[in-house]
Amino acid sequence: MHPIDALRRTAFLLERAQEPTYRVAAFRTASLTVAGLPDAELHRRAADGTLTDLPGIGPKTAGVVTEALAGAVPAYLQRLEDAAGDLTELDDAARALLGSLRGDLHAHSDWSDGGSPVEEMAASALDVGHEYLAITDHSPRLGVANGLTAERLERQLALVARLDGQLGEGFRLLTGIEVDIVDRGALDQTPELLERLDVVVASAHSGLGGKQAPEVMTERLVTAVSNPHVDVLGHCTGRLVRPREQARPGGRGRQQQPRPEAPFDAEEVFAACA
Repeated sequence: MHPIDALRRTAFLLERAQEPTYRVAAFRTASLTVAGLPDAELHRRAADGTLTDLPGIGPKTAGVVTEALAGAVPAYLQRLEDAAGDLTELDDAARALLGSLRGDLHAHSDWSDGGSPVEEMAASALDVGHEYLAITDHSPRLGVANGLTAERLERQLALVARLDGQLGEGFRLLTGIEVDIVDRGALDQTPELLERLDVVVASAHSGLGGKQAPEVMTERLVTAVSNPHVDVLGHCTGRLVRPREQARPGGRGRQQQPRPEAPFDAEEVFAACA
C-alpha cells in the first residue's frame, strides 16, 4: 500500500466513525504533503526519522507513512479497518433501505465544515452506487462552520462543473448550498447565486432548542420555504441527540451539546413545503 493511499484510507475511516474533524483533516493534510515529495526523499526521510520535520506531518501520520513504505498495513489503519467491519453488519430491512437510496442532497465538504474534498466525496458516492450527489456547503453567515462567501461559492461552482464533466454518464455531481435562514426567514445568499444552484437546502441555525418563540420560528420557516429558490428544508427541529464536534477552520472544533427540538407549528410549515 502506498503511503498516500494509507493516509487517505485512514482519513476516510476516521470520518466514517465520526471522529473529530481535526483528526480527519490531519491525515488528509499529510497525504497532500506526501504527494508533493519525490519517492526518494520520502524513503530517505522515513529512514532517518525526519518526516515530522515536514509541514503537516506529525508522529501518528509519520508512523503510517513509515509502516506503509515498509510494505505493511499500518497498525493504526488496521485498527480502524477492524473497527469498521462492525459497521457493515446490516439486517435485511437496512439493506433494503440502502439499496433504495439513489443519492444525497445534503452533504458538506472540506470547503466548509466537512472533512472530505469534493473529489473524494464524488468517488465515494460512485463506489456505493449512487446516481447523484449535491455539494451543499454552508453559507457565509455561519462563520463557525467556515461558510462560503459569494466569491468562494463561485469558485466551488467551477470545480463542481469541471468534476461533473469528468465523471461520465450515469452520475451527476450537483451544485448546491445549505443556506442559513436568518431573521424573519430571509436567506443568507444573493438571489442571483441561489438561482444558479441545482439544490438549495434552507436551514435555521439560530434560535434553536426553544430559544425562540414557536410563532416566530414558524414564521421564519414558512417564509424561507416559500422562497422560490428553496428546494429542501433542512433539519427543521434543530434537535441534537448527542454531543458532537463542530469543525473550525485550521484547528479543533467546539463541542456541541445535546439540545431539544425547536417548537413550531409543524402542520403550517409542512403545508408550506408541500
